[in-house]
Amino acid sequence: MLWSDLLAAFALYLVLDSVLPFLNPQFAKRLMVSYASMTDSQMRVCGLIGMAAGLALLHFVRS
Repeated sequence: MLWSDLLAAFALYLVLDSVLPFLNPQFAKRLMVSYASMTDSQMRVCGLIGMAAGLALLHFVRS
C-alpha cells in the first residue's frame, strides 16, 4: 500500500465524518450525548462492529 492511498483514505474519512454535523448539527449533538452516556463495554462493542463492517467493506471492494 502506498502512503498516498493511506492519506486519501484518511481524507475521505474526514469528509464523511463531517457530513452529519454539517447537515444536521442538532442531531449530531444529541448523538454525542448518547455516546457519552454509554458504558465502556457498549462503546467497545460499537467500535468492534464498526471495524468489522469497515474491514468487510474493504475486503469486498478490494477483491
